[in-house]
Amino acid sequence: MKTAAAGPVVYLLVGLTGSGKTTYARRRLEPAGAVRLSVDERVHARHGRYGVDYPERDYFALETPVVAEVRAELVELVAAGQDVVLDHGLWTRAARSEWKKLVEEAGGHPRLLYFPVHREELLRRLAERNQREDGNALTVTESALDDFYARFEPPHDEGEEIIEPGSF
Repeated sequence: MKTAAAGPVVYLLVGLTGSGKTTYARRRLEPAGAVRLSVDERVHARHGRYGVDYPERDYFALETPVVAEVRAELVELVAAGQDVVLDHGLWTRAARSEWKKLVEEAGGHPRLLYFPVHREELLRRLAERNQREDGNALTVTESALDDFYARFEPPHDEGEEIIEPGSF
């Protein structure tokens, strides 16, 4: 994973809720030694499930201090030479640019992994996931997913690597 010139690798996972980011990180990247940092899981641990234990509209206020904490931890891990996975949707080009810059300034090498999944498949996955009580941070309705799509900017010409559905 590491290269002497680039420093530790930081995998920046890009995709909508249900696209497979966490599954991929758990199956492929954590076993290879990367430390996974998940904003959603930390918000869940502190406040419960999105759309169930607190209103959807409160998520960003609850997320803000967690993002700051994850940023600081990511910088510390990179400085210590540790590969990292940022398990966070990174929905906008501006957010992706900001995280890439942070990684590079900390001495790491960012890799942008994009998880494109068709809307129908996301709906199927989310309906199944919403029924489970396995610590899932987000309960996502069809209307919430439509809102997510409206705010999501798929990466294009950002050096992204495509992770195909079903490839892991």
